[in-house]
Amino acid sequence: MLVHNFIESRAEICPDKYALVYTDARLTYGELNQRANCLASYLNHAGVDKGDRVVIVMESSINYVVSYFAVLKAGAVVTALNTASTEIEAKAILMNCTPAAVIIQAKYAHLVTDYIKESNSVKIVIVDNTCANNPLDCGVKQEDFWKVLANTNGHAPDVKLEPNDLAMIIYTSGTTGAPKGVMLSHNNLVANTDSIVEYLELTEYDKVMAILPLTYAYGNSVLLTHMRVGGCVVIDHRFAFPNLILNIMSKEQVTGFSGVPSTYAILMHKTNIAKLKWDHLRYLTQAGGPMAPALTRKILEILPKVRLFVMYGQTEAAARLSYFEPMLHPDKIGSIGKAIPGVTLTVRDEHGNLCQPGQTGEIVAQGDNVMLGYWGRPDETARVLRGGGLHTNDLARIDEDGYFYIVGRRNDIIKVGANRVSPQEIEEVLTAYPDVYEAAAVGVPDELLGEKIKAVVVLKQDANLSECDLLKHCHKYLPPYKVPAILEFRENIPKSPSGKIRRYLLAN
Repeated sequence: MLVHNFIESRAEICPDKYALVYTDARLTYGELNQRANCLASYLNHAGVDKGDRVVIVMESSINYVVSYFAVLKAGAVVTALNTASTEIEAKAILMNCTPAAVIIQAKYAHLVTDYIKESNSVKIVIVDNTCANNPLDCGVKQEDFWKVLANTNGHAPDVKLEPNDLAMIIYTSGTTGAPKGVMLSHNNLVANTDSIVEYLELTEYDKVMAILPLTYAYGNSVLLTHMRVGGCVVIDHRFAFPNLILNIMSKEQVTGFSGVPSTYAILMHKTNIAKLKWDHLRYLTQAGGPMAPALTRKILEILPKVRLFVMYGQTEAAARLSYFEPMLHPDKIGSIGKAIPGVTLTVRDEHGNLCQPGQTGEIVAQGDNVMLGYWGRPDETARVLRGGGLHTNDLARIDEDGYFYIVGRRNDIIKVGANRVSPQEIEEVLTAYPDVYEAAAVGVPDELLGEKIKAVVVLKQDANLSECDLLKHCHKYLPPYKVPAILEFRENIPKSPSGKIRRYLLAN
C-alpha cells in the first residue's frame, strides 16, 4: 500500500462522494484523483523524477491536498513548507532539501524567490495565481496551476514505487535550532494511518473539522486517516474566529475535531460551545503537547457524550505513539495512555535498562511508523535511532497498570500551541543584536498556548537598549509565534559549573 492509493481506491469505489470541503468549494474523490493525476503527469513531463523533492508552499486548502497527492503519484517526495516561515527559515529548508520543483501560492513567493534565483536545483515552478496575477521573479520556467490541470491528461503516471520509498519530509525544530527534515516512507505513513483509524474507529461516514496546518505532522495525519476510510475533511484555517469554526462544524454536521491544547482552551473559555447542540459530534483528538488535567475535565463536562482521545507522539513517528481516552479512566487523567496498535513503548534508564513502575526514564518507541531518519543528517539520525528504537528525549514513568505519564523533556524544545520552538534559535537571534551580551529562552506556562516564550537577556556594559527595540529586532528575523512573549533584562544568567544554562531557574 502506498499513500496515494488511499484516494485511488476511493475514486474507484465512491467517485462521487465528497472528499474535501473548503469554504464554499467541494471536491469529490473522483475529482481529487483526476486533478492529482494531471498535476503528477505534468511534474514528470517537466523533469521531476522518482525521489526528487517537491516543495509545496500553500495554505491548507483543496489545492494543497491535490498537490500533496500529485507529488506522491509522480514518485517524488512531498516537502511542505509552513507558510508562517520567515524567508531565512524557508531558505535554510530549501538549501537542505534541494527541491526539483516548487508548487506555490503567489502570495508566498517572497519565501522562495531568492533561493530559486541562486539555486540550480529547481526545474519548474507551478504557481497558483488565484489571489494574484503577477509571475514570480525567479528566472525559472513557470506554469499556472490551473492551466496545468486544464491542459494535462488525467492518466496516472507509471512510476514504480515500493512501500519503503521516501514519501515525505517534514521539517521540525531540533535541539540545535537548525531545521531537521524527518524522512517518512510510504510504509511509515500507512502504518500510522491504519493504527489511528483502528483506535478511533473511523469509517466512511466520518467528517472531520481540520483547522490544523496540513503541513504539520498532526494535520497531515488528520488528512490521511480520513482519506484512508473514504471520509470527508472540512478544511478551514480561520480559527482566529473560533465561533465561526463552531458554526461551520454545526452546518457541516462534522463527527470529529482535532486540536492542540491551546485550541481546546480557546474553545472552552472563549466561545459559545456550551450553548450549542453537538449530537453529530462523535470524537475529539488532542495532541501537540500535554493537556492540563483541568482542561481535560472541562471538555468532559461540556461535551459528556463525545469521546476525547488524548494523544502523544512525535513527527519522527509519523506522528502518533500513544492514546488515552479519559472518559473510560477518569482516575488516570494526566496520562498519555498506552501505545497505539502496532507500536511498542518502553521507559528506559540512561543505560538502556527497562524502568520499573514509578521510575523515570526516556520513552523509547518501536514500530513501522518510526522514521527512516533525518534528511542529510546521519549523525543526528544515529543519535536518535539506536538500539532498535526511536529515542524520544521525553522523560516519563509508567504506573502499575502500564499507563504512561510524561514528566519532562531531555531537550528544551518549547511547545507554543501547535509549534515546536528551539531555545537556541531564539537565543541566536537575540545575541545577534550588537548590545546583547548573552541570552536564554525558556518556555513558561500559558493558559491558551500551553507554553509561551520567555527570554532573559544580559546587555553589554554601558548598553542602552529598550525592550521595544529588541522586540522589533526579533520580529524582523522570527515568525510571530517565535517572538518572546516575555522579555526580561538581568545582570547574569545562572549556569552550572560546566557552563550550561540552568533553564529551570529562569522560568519563574
